[in-house]
Amino acid sequence: MVWVGNQTLISHFILLGLFTHTPLHRFLFSVIMVMFLVALSGNGLMILLITIDSRLHSPMYFFLSWLSLMDLMLISTIVPRMATDFLLGRGSISFTGCGLQILFFLTLLGDECFLLAFMAYDRYVAISNPLRYSVIMSRRVCWLMVAGSWLFGLVDGLIQA
Repeated sequence: MVWVGNQTLISHFILLGLFTHTPLHRFLFSVIMVMFLVALSGNGLMILLITIDSRLHSPMYFFLSWLSLMDLMLISTIVPRMATDFLLGRGSISFTGCGLQILFFLTLLGDECFLLAFMAYDRYVAISNPLRYSVIMSRRVCWLMVAGSWLFGLVDGLIQA
């Protein structure tokens, strides 16, 4: 096959209209970064407090610490790249970068949904069977639930991406 004429290889998405430099552009960047840092510090503090305080070593707080970790990872998939592009005025992303960002975002979003379902089951067991709660929600079962939420979230993310 012979190629004749002008050829262009497109290797990235160009995002138009999102990163124009207006007078408010640095202010918007600052607002985005403040909200990002508040989310990072809040979730990090939650994980630290649950880890340090031995009174919080129950299944409910175990799941809350994993939910905070997933939330940390979820906001870290999109916001740093978006803030960098917003500040520097770039508006493009490679196909591979976009695909990986979508995969990580969908996977972590699915992880959070499945973990919330397991957390609801934990509260159901605590209310319905308070005397058998510690037997039903053992440390092993909690770890299996967290591993299951990661596995189901990964499968969900791969299917959707």
